[in-house]
Amino acid sequence: MNRWRGNPWAVLLTLSLGFFLTLLDLTAVNVAIPSMIDDLHASLDEVLWVINIYILVLAALLITFGRLGDVRGPRAMFIVGVAVFTAASVLCALSQDPAQLIAARALQGLGAAALMPQTMTIIIATFPAERRGTALGVWGAVAGVATIAGPTLGGLLVSTAGWRWIFFVNVPIGAVVLAMAVTLVPDIRHGTRRRLDILGVVLAATTLVSLTFALTEGQRYEWNAAIWALLGGGVLLLVVFLIQQGTRQQSEPLLPFVLFRDRNYAVMSFASATVQVGMIGLFLPVMIYLQSVLHFSAIKAGLVMAPAMVVSALLSPVAGRMADRLGGKYILMTGLALFAAGMAWLTLVADVGRAWWEFQPALIVAGVGIGCVFGPMVTVAMYNVEPTMAGAASGVLNTIRQIGTVIGSATVGAVLQNRLAGSLRDEAAKQAAGLPASVRDQFVAGFNNTAKGGLEVGAGQNGTAFQPPPGTPTSLAHHVQQAAASVFEHGVVHAIRPTLALPIAVIAVGAVSCLLVRRRQVDSPRNTQEAVDAGTSA
Repeated sequence: MNRWRGNPWAVLLTLSLGFFLTLLDLTAVNVAIPSMIDDLHASLDEVLWVINIYILVLAALLITFGRLGDVRGPRAMFIVGVAVFTAASVLCALSQDPAQLIAARALQGLGAAALMPQTMTIIIATFPAERRGTALGVWGAVAGVATIAGPTLGGLLVSTAGWRWIFFVNVPIGAVVLAMAVTLVPDIRHGTRRRLDILGVVLAATTLVSLTFALTEGQRYEWNAAIWALLGGGVLLLVVFLIQQGTRQQSEPLLPFVLFRDRNYAVMSFASATVQVGMIGLFLPVMIYLQSVLHFSAIKAGLVMAPAMVVSALLSPVAGRMADRLGGKYILMTGLALFAAGMAWLTLVADVGRAWWEFQPALIVAGVGIGCVFGPMVTVAMYNVEPTMAGAASGVLNTIRQIGTVIGSATVGAVLQNRLAGSLRDEAAKQAAGLPASVRDQFVAGFNNTAKGGLEVGAGQNGTAFQPPPGTPTSLAHHVQQAAASVFEHGVVHAIRPTLALPIAVIAVGAVSCLLVRRRQVDSPRNTQEAVDAGTSA
């Protein structure tokens, strides 16, 4: 093994596996939502916290751990992060109620935050300039593959072994990554000590917690004054954070504004946030729809995504290399446009009684789009970043992307819950017209109250918002249950369409923003090195 220690490609493989581990659970958990709701007797907003708390801790602490990597060494922080993430995965798998699972997921987020910013820092320090674009393209492609692979692997595990194995499977992978990190990754020290901006960390974390809690719990509390006050407070805290960071620009701020003077970095930061909103907007409502309305098993729901995963995995490295050689502007725009188009197509297809193959054209178009996004995005973002700023740039870029994920998850979840409550009420009123007067009012009331205490949309919740009272004749009870199932299925479909419209619009804005990317064909590290080599040969 010693002969491989410090080998750039062995290091890249180790870092990519660790990075893959942290991203895989993000989408794998989405496919397990209906099973978690049923098994843990959880509501939709509680399960949304299982997703959001992980992203929230990750987003709040990424820059902090990037700074700690500068102090303690990125290799040491990477190893600590993998160890914490692996241990937390065991706790997630053993959780007996939503509160335990949420707490364990927070610890998982802590481990992910410790390891993630170190990956890009070590890559930039390990690879020479002429190969750095390709390496970062592979690193970025891993993000796309992990995001797409999650539902398929998650569906397989949920269907064959149960949702807990989504977390248990991290243990052997984490052990392998730990062994590889200890033996293959060199100890890179920058020799520069950093001071930690504690106030900035607190302000950033408080801002994210306020916004996420308000968006996730808004429907449960019927968007009362306290929820709106919390939203307003989150926005105010964001403004305070930016002002505070402005005063620290000469003394190692958490958010170095100088990074955003590079137009490409600024545009890619924004575009990366829009992509994450789109990914969450695709997986969260679609997985609920496939399992709760179409009654697909978890593995079947995951396999519906498999062709798109394969297409994305094949295209990602190719797109990364093309961006390194030719510039990523139009590759990115094409990818984002196809991603949005695929999701729009999926919205038109979604309905009650669909077969799995009817979704494939739309999902493959989206998969082609995703495959053209992740690799080029990282390459373009880091195009002009100085090596001395690589750690800060990595932390900020990852943080912005995860902020997009947490805000996207909370916002999409809020829209989904709000539209579910409204569509279920409307469908109940429509179906009640065909029921006897003796059960009509109770039937409508059962669905009117679904938002109170949290919406339950597990695979086993189809039509259970209203149960006929004891003593109801069997034929009438069967008729009422059929009507309730119809309300649920059509209600979810009608809620999903406007929910998907939000991420589609956000991705479209991200595509348009890529028009601002400056092409750097001649000045790219690869082309510059080739020009130097050519001149030397001459």
